[in-house]
Amino acid sequence: MTAATRSDPTPVRQAGGLLRHRDFRLLWTGQTVSSIGSNVTTVALPLVAVAVLDAGTFQVAVLTAAAWLPWLLIGLPAGAWVDRLPRRPVMVACDLFRALLFLSVPLAAALDRLTVWHLLLVALSAGVARVFFETADQVYLPVLLRPEQLPEGNAKLHAAQTASYVVGPGVAGLIAQLIGAVTALLLDAISFLVSAVCLLRIRTVEPRVRRVDQSRSLRRDIAEGLRFVIRDPYLRVLTLFGAASNIGLTGYQAVLVVFLVRELRLEPGLVGGLVGVMSAGGIIGALLATTVARRCGTARALLIAAALTGPPALLIPLAAPGVGLAWPALGGLLIGLGVAIGNVVKGAFRQTYTPHHLLGRVTVSMHLLNYGTIPLAAVLAGAIGARYGVQTAIVVMTAWLAFTPLILLVGPIRRRRDLPAAPAAS
Repeated sequence: MTAATRSDPTPVRQAGGLLRHRDFRLLWTGQTVSSIGSNVTTVALPLVAVAVLDAGTFQVAVLTAAAWLPWLLIGLPAGAWVDRLPRRPVMVACDLFRALLFLSVPLAAALDRLTVWHLLLVALSAGVARVFFETADQVYLPVLLRPEQLPEGNAKLHAAQTASYVVGPGVAGLIAQLIGAVTALLLDAISFLVSAVCLLRIRTVEPRVRRVDQSRSLRRDIAEGLRFVIRDPYLRVLTLFGAASNIGLTGYQAVLVVFLVRELRLEPGLVGGLVGVMSAGGIIGALLATTVARRCGTARALLIAAALTGPPALLIPLAAPGVGLAWPALGGLLIGLGVAIGNVVKGAFRQTYTPHHLLGRVTVSMHLLNYGTIPLAAVLAGAIGARYGVQTAIVVMTAWLAFTPLILLVGPIRRRRDLPAAPAAS
């Protein structure tokens, strides 16, 4: 594969860092805006289901599951396809498709045709587009940046994403309070259009994708990526940890809005505000991730992040009206801090450690298990909530999450200060 032509090859050490890099700034801007829109939807879509369509706990949980189910259904072939296609056009097409999907919700509501099935179809279809976009995005970032810039690039993108976890729910709650949750989904549609425009303005010439032998089957390409992950001791344990922790994270998040609205009787504005505060730790974590990794070592940074992600989850079931809301706020804050540090370190490690021609397949092979557990967790939490009560579902899921950091102690990460720069020679 030939080297990419970068529009700004100058080392970036000035104030602002990579935000002075034109093409990275466009990528960062587009993803920041679309992340805010997506996190408006994270709260707005369940609010539409609960407040407008009077959906039950299980139906709301299935909405969450539908958004993540495509990772199980098409994740592996998507990775192989992305490794065969130019990445930027794939990302633009996904943005435009998602804009149309979310525009359909307020249109259907205006025509009095909106149903829970419509919301499920939108969530599922948007999830398909997300699989392709996120896989292509992981492969595209190393095209724009040099290897030594990837940790900062991942940190800035993750900081923006986690900031959207704070801004998006708050905006969704405010709009839902003032003019209705359906209208909030318009913001998501507009955000994807902004992202598409930013991507189209990037000047970096993406290297020509390596020609694929047409006799080589898609199944063989998929198997190559899976084998790399399964055989590698670092990627293998990171994948298992991600899958286990996502069960707990998604499980309690899938029923959190129902719990806050129906059990604690909170207004939509306060729901959005609380979810935003619970996510605020992610901003701090993303900003601190590279510093923690540099001072403590990348392997130790992952262990610190896991410790912050697990035990603090036990604070969330202590939620109660009034002062009692401080418990889930603190628990969510610490979880967000740990998740952000872990994701930044893991993302940069995977992008530099994995051979580039395998990166798309390795990314989705890890995501298959990482994200594939999410719809299962959402359905499980919804079923527990419907049968035993939503608070019981939150207790079960947060208790599971609290013990997941132990998984990282099984592999070689616990014995190292830093993660390796490349796989060991066979």
